[in-house]
Amino acid sequence: MSERTVLQSMAQRHVLSLGPQATAYEAACVMTRANCGSVLVLDAEGSMLGIVTERDLMTRLLAKARDPRSTRLQAIMTPAPQTVPPETRVAEAVLIMIERGFRHLPVVAGDGRILGVFSARDALPREVGNAVSMAEFHDRINDALG
Repeated sequence: MSERTVLQSMAQRHVLSLGPQATAYEAACVMTRANCGSVLVLDAEGSMLGIVTERDLMTRLLAKARDPRSTRLQAIMTPAPQTVPPETRVAEAVLIMIERGFRHLPVVAGDGRILGVFSARDALPREVGNAVSMAEFHDRINDALG
């Protein structure tokens, strides 16, 4: 059995994006609604300028006591993030993420089209991913019930 590619392994294939003038608050809201750990920062033509992740919100915003409603994404994004083509094998993508110290890797086609973001969670076996989803669901139920 051949190893899966990043494109085959991505749980979410839609591109979650905002412009560089959007605020950190807007990014957090969009990411929360989509249950996604990152948002791409695109210019008006759709070219990728950067990426903002949950870790960026924590380390570049909250830990520095910046106001999320006035801090623009261009101020906290990781500019020009590493990308991979869709045929990249999962093991290769994971190695890149380990070596570079990040958990989100934009997937870009040869024609420059952004196909989505491969995350560390996408690299987990399906069974582990299902277990994590169930655990998160149980946490939400417990939080709702108090």
